Amino acid sequence: MAAISLRKGNTRLPPEVNRVLYVRNLPFNITSEEMYDIFGKYGAIRQIRIGTNKDTRGTAFVVYEDIYDAKTAVDHLSGFNVANRYLIVLYYQQAKMSKKFDQKKKEDEIQKLQEKYGIGTPAAKDKQRD
Repeated sequence: MAAISLRKGNTRLPPEVNRVLYVRNLPFNITSEEMYDIFGKYGAIRQIRIGTNKDTRGTAFVVYEDIYDAKTAVDHLSGFNVANRYLIVLYYQQAKMSKKFDQKKKEDEIQKLQEKYGIGTPAAKDKQRD
């Protein structure tokens, strides 16, 4: 009932609210059916993507058809207990996610340059002393 009145009113949502949710702290063995059962209670879901590789296990993206359904899911599922793990449900923010990947890429590039020119490694310091 509250969701219906929220839609009818001219309610402005905060700028970070969107249809795509980023979910963390999931059990590694959760299935997509279980995800649909948990998140589908709050509205029609367009897509769920569960992380499968070493870096993304325990995370997922949930895309709702409607922005108000996504907001309701965040409000109700943040801190929800699944298999003795408390879910962290956030709105996906492209700028923050790309910054993390850019930072990692920059760190890798710096490390390669340090190795190439022998800077910052113990072997390089020994060479400088000779």
